[in-house]
Amino acid sequence: MFERPRSGERALLVRLGLGAPVDPEDLAEFTQLAVSAGAEPVATVTGRRARPDPRFFVGSGKAEELKLAAEAHAADVILVDHPLSPSQERNLEAHTGRRVLDRSALILDIFAQRARSFEGKLEVELAQLKHISSRLVRGWTHLERQKGGIGLRGPGETQLETDRRLLAQRVRVLTKRLARIKQQRETGRRMRSEIPVPTVTLVGYTNAGKSTLFRALTGANAYVADLLFATLDPTVRRIALPGGTPAVLADTVGFIRDLPHELVAAFQSTLTEAREATLLLHLVDASDPRRAAHIEQVNSVLKEIGAGEIAQIMVYNKIDRLEASAHIERDDASRASAVWISAARGRGLELLQQAIAERLARAVRSARLRIAPTAGAVRSRLYASGVVRGEEVMEDGASELAVELPDVELLALARMAGVQVIATQGGDTACTAAEAYLQSAPPASAAKLS
Repeated sequence: MFERPRSGERALLVRLGLGAPVDPEDLAEFTQLAVSAGAEPVATVTGRRARPDPRFFVGSGKAEELKLAAEAHAADVILVDHPLSPSQERNLEAHTGRRVLDRSALILDIFAQRARSFEGKLEVELAQLKHISSRLVRGWTHLERQKGGIGLRGPGETQLETDRRLLAQRVRVLTKRLARIKQQRETGRRMRSEIPVPTVTLVGYTNAGKSTLFRALTGANAYVADLLFATLDPTVRRIALPGGTPAVLADTVGFIRDLPHELVAAFQSTLTEAREATLLLHLVDASDPRRAAHIEQVNSVLKEIGAGEIAQIMVYNKIDRLEASAHIERDDASRASAVWISAARGRGLELLQQAIAERLARAVRSARLRIAPTAGAVRSRLYASGVVRGEEVMEDGASELAVELPDVELLALARMAGVQVIATQGGDTACTAAEAYLQSAPPASAAKLS
């Protein structure tokens, strides 16, 4: 068995067209992935097959070509832009004498470099361990047999079994830690939900400019780089919209084509921000000729994580590359459906803020709440969030507040002890859960505002 190289900077890239020629755009994206991981692409090998080869994936002739190309260019690692089975990966490594990484392993390596939060690091490590656990099979064939002979027989554990056991132990430890962190995060989220400020989350294909837009809208010192997956951990900042509407803006990891399901689980902490959002800003690189395919990929992942039904505003970024003007597009209901901007040049940001404020205003419903004296903390948080429009103190010490809140926040308040939603009005759509709003209110008060 060959010794794996310690370095991995010089990379040989491999991309096959299965049933069709290799798409240059796919190859360019994979090259970006390699560069984002810190590799130096020194050569590219392409080809075309009707179906993957069971032994090498690329076929025996192409495997020999990879071996010669790796030797000619002194490549340290071979990066394959396809998912490889453990046996295919081992066969290629044995044949070429080079370390081989498939697409999933490469993305996980980038995740490991980008993760900054404790939770993010644990999630990436867990995903890596699950990925390599299947690669251990026959990976230590030189240590699988116990030595025989007098005095050498007896109970023992092969190196392979030891590695499997240690990996399984580490996976269990990480799973328990992440479960505790998730419980703490859910507790914090419930507390934050008592401060009803709508959340606007940036989503989009990787390298569409989300972090640049996040910095432009919030003034936060977010990390910005022309790399794939430059942002992994979620970043959240408070923003003020036109008219004084308060909101929270969240930046998330970028999506990418052919993202394996196990990798989706590797950044659940950032995807939670998309699932819990009031409004999604779907950022698109307007200058990318494949933007339609990228939009479809992002929507597919959003549907997979349970965020497919959340309202979106399409944000077409990088219009400076098209020499286009900033403008707002509206749908048949006169709602802002798309905004064309340049985050790097600061063009169209006012239009985007206006569109966000409009959409949030349409999602907001006027309501009157009765807050019991024992629920003073809820009253304080409502004032702190800037949603109170008026107050009347009742004879029994209770307060009736006139507020403007999204439906989901009103539903949450209706379930809280000491809070009654006694009247509602407005909203972008008819209230489908009016009974839930008013379930704690006295029958005589359960009337719509006139």
